[in-house]
Amino acid sequence: MGGSGSTMNAVVLDRFGGVDELSLRRIPVPEVGAGDVLTRVEFAGVGSWDAAERNGDYDGVFGVPSSFPYVLGWDAAGTVAAVGRDVTGFEVGERVYAATMPLPRGGAYADYVVVAAEFVARVPARMPTEQAGAMAWDALTALTGLDRLDLRAGDSLMVFGASGGIGHLAVQLARHSGIRVLAVASGADGVALARRLGADGVALARRLGADAAIDGRRDDVPAAATEFAPEGLDGALVTVGGEIAERALRAVKASGRIAWPNGVLPVPTTSKVVGYDGDRSRTATDRLNAIIESGAFEVHVARTFPLERAADAHRALNDHYLGKLALKVG
Repeated sequence: MGGSGSTMNAVVLDRFGGVDELSLRRIPVPEVGAGDVLTRVEFAGVGSWDAAERNGDYDGVFGVPSSFPYVLGWDAAGTVAAVGRDVTGFEVGERVYAATMPLPRGGAYADYVVVAAEFVARVPARMPTEQAGAMAWDALTALTGLDRLDLRAGDSLMVFGASGGIGHLAVQLARHSGIRVLAVASGADGVALARRLGADGVALARRLGADAAIDGRRDDVPAAATEFAPEGLDGALVTVGGEIAERALRAVKASGRIAWPNGVLPVPTTSKVVGYDGDRSRTATDRLNAIIESGAFEVHVARTFPLERAADAHRALNDHYLGKLALKVG
């Protein structure tokens, strides 16, 4: 499988632009290099960065020329279809997920995606493939951010944007380490999610576990942060920029740090900010999988769209939703 004239369904761009530029058609299956894993995609994540990339905002920024047809999709999960001759440790048919990049060989909005084996990991036995498909980059970005903060059990952390893709996973990862979490979510349903309830009012089977959760749109965030940590927060992980975030960060103590994933805008001016990119190495995915296997962890998938409705998924990025959006490919 891969190359040799075989083709697959994929959602492609023939040029950058609006939602209407996305189209479904058949294109060649990507070639499998010596160090690659070819995955038959079952679910792919849909993120806000996909829309930015669709518009051409990333054109040239990765040091690789854009080429068309262009296939979006940074997150994928499915089953191994083939492995390169130098790859060991993966068997055809086993469930895997990947943190990939659309350039230069195509992303996950397709029947198959080829990824260097270093960035492919087995799906933990307890995790549904749908959740794994929407997880990789957000979970690894959350985990890397917590590493940058270097907090200890009992320290106080504010997760700003706690009902979003990165944020709702950061809450869970922080609680796993015994960190006290103040979750600043978006809307009453986001607060409910962070407080262990789903938007429909039904308790999530695997709770996120924030110690306190507030609505960033309506509540007095600085006051809540002061009440949560009277001597100042030990750290903050921020996934949504803007004036409210800027004011909330004043509650971080002088010795505290603020983890800010690169790409979240606008970036505040405080010197406490540590900008970073998510680590997608084998070491990072091994750590993430160990955490998932050891206890409660859930990727909250708000809506899943069939591959042929990728344009509708992109439109839904502009709606209020919790957690992640996904495509069902397989």
